[in-house]
Amino acid sequence: MAESPIYPGTPRWVKVFGIVVLVLVLLVVVVMATGVGGRHGPGRHMPSGGAGGHAPPVAGGQRP
Repeated sequence: MAESPIYPGTPRWVKVFGIVVLVLVLLVVVVMATGVGGRHGPGRHMPSGGAGGHAPPVAGGQRP
């Protein structure tokens, strides 16, 4: 007779979770490699050009 193992195989939920994580990682890699997600980085959240709405500081601390 074959002896039963002390530690049975990996539970199904662990295998499914691992597969889901692997698919998500591959999806992120593909999106980053193809550039489908657009430009990323801190500049993405900054206004472009002079549309920031902020005026440079004035000497003396007062505005005209």
